[in-house]
Amino acid sequence: MSRPTPAPAGPAADARAALPESDTTAFDRLAHAVLASPTAPLGPVLRAQLPGTAGVRWLRQENLAPTTRPTALTSAQWLSLFECWSRTSRAPVPGAPGKGRSGRPSTHGHAPGATAIPRWGQ
Repeated sequence: MSRPTPAPAGPAADARAALPESDTTAFDRLAHAVLASPTAPLGPVLRAQLPGTAGVRWLRQENLAPTTRPTALTSAQWLSLFECWSRTSRAPVPGAPGKGRSGRPSTHGHAPGATAIPRWGQ
């Protein structure tokens, strides 16, 4: 049984209040992931939340050091982070080819739907 997660407080709560109701669930997911370790530096936290170099680009855009703590973000920075996160973290589209954990289209090294030749009988 899962427990409900508390609503963010401080600048994160202010940013959440500025969003439309349809975005609040996604914002809560991001805020809880970022604030799970409030004393952890933002660099590694964003690396886990944003793909590729998006976290580094966002930090540079906001003139923040990678060692900045999540609790130091302003409400405008929370909104900017949410915008970046929602642009780069799209939900999978039904019918689109799946991606493995490494981001490659196939986990077995072949094109989607292709399989390797069995080695037995050689």
